[in-house]
Amino acid sequence: MACSCGKAKCSCDNEFIAPMSALWEIYGGIGEKADIVAIAWEREDGKVYRYDLPIPQNLDTKDAKYVSYVVERIAKFIVWSAGGWKLYLAGPDKVVRPVAKAYTKNGARAFDYDFFTSIYGRKVETAVVPLKDVPEMNESPALVKTVADGCRIGFDLGASDFKISALNNGKVVFSKEFPWDPVVQSDPEYHYSKLTAGLKEAAASLPRVDAIGGSTAGTLVGQKMGIASLFRAVKAKNPKKFEVAQNMFFRIEKDWGVPFAIYNDGDVTALAGMITMNKKGILGVAMGSSEAVGYVDMKGRMTGRISELAFAPVDFNPAAPKCEWSLDAGVGAMAFSQQAVNWLAQKYGFKFPKAMKLPERLKVVQAAMEKGDDRALKVYIQIGRFLAHAIPWYNEFYDYENMMILGRVTSGLGGSVILETAKTVLKDVYPEWAEKIDIFMPDEKARRLGQSVAAAQIPVIKKGRK
Repeated sequence: MACSCGKAKCSCDNEFIAPMSALWEIYGGIGEKADIVAIAWEREDGKVYRYDLPIPQNLDTKDAKYVSYVVERIAKFIVWSAGGWKLYLAGPDKVVRPVAKAYTKNGARAFDYDFFTSIYGRKVETAVVPLKDVPEMNESPALVKTVADGCRIGFDLGASDFKISALNNGKVVFSKEFPWDPVVQSDPEYHYSKLTAGLKEAAASLPRVDAIGGSTAGTLVGQKMGIASLFRAVKAKNPKKFEVAQNMFFRIEKDWGVPFAIYNDGDVTALAGMITMNKKGILGVAMGSSEAVGYVDMKGRMTGRISELAFAPVDFNPAAPKCEWSLDAGVGAMAFSQQAVNWLAQKYGFKFPKAMKLPERLKVVQAAMEKGDDRALKVYIQIGRFLAHAIPWYNEFYDYENMMILGRVTSGLGGSVILETAKTVLKDVYPEWAEKIDIFMPDEKARRLGQSVAAAQIPVIKKGRK
């Protein structure tokens, strides 16, 4: 495999193997006829994400092993993009059988198997079937017409604090950050009571409450919480109460008896970008403690995908750095987060005390960047290169024309270096995508809007309620 610059071992990208170069290598072997490998993940309500990959016919053993590896990477990207509980595969046995085996309890993707089994409450299945039996693409994106009429409350749940805003006919009349420590709390009543108290405080600033919208870290299946760091201690120490935690938003909705909507925080970030910049087709990439991604499609719709791209592959080099949680190599968290800054900084000569946590290490690199330290500059240039190679790869699965990058990693001078490097590499290596994709950081207006204010504008108020 080679980097997209054409070199087998690319010094400019530290032996980074771009996903698109892997696809191009496969396409280059296709003659007049091609086989098709179909990859489809089915999830709730019969929704399906399907990807068809043309491959050369009559593969020898070595080439089949390589193509199988690429197919597995695509299957992994799809499940962390869209979600899924059943994997359908069609194609030559020597290509698809190893992939099917990987997504089993004892397979190479056992982490993914356990994660999605937990989210959906049913064991992940794999099925190798004839091409005609692979389900077609079936998604039901929801058009979100954000409006600010009436008396609305919006909240945004994070791991160290949550923010609540109240709007009266579009005017923000209340906005407050509430500190909390949900990750170590094993009783879900803590989470419920804290959020309820915040909502009541916001409601006191309004003559009435017509609707509530929310944004939350973690994975959602409808309004049911899947896996989330917010409820990590509940699942680990009080598993009998985990279902209570998962259903917290249904309880909040019942308490207030008003139109209610809850979305992944990444999607609401993309929505905030759409509201402030009047753009559709936005993929938002937040580079913080991990990589958080949200998406609003070309028609301004939210897809309901989980978009947990922190665990989706962006580097096809099997020797790439591994994620500590999933133990998989080359995933998004190792390219677009504090974890990426940490390993790159050490690669370029930074020394950190073992006890120093990632946020503090990021601050050290940021301070060095402000002083013109070449080592810090290399860190941000590298992240910008990673981003450039990820943009066309992400476009294989998300139809977008705007990429918004944000998060702590993009703060200060480093963010500007990431942005400009990504634009330059994209133009040099992928000129057709450089013309199509606008990469930007949110302006001050978007930052002021915030996720809680954007979330408040999602629910539709029933007629006659105002």
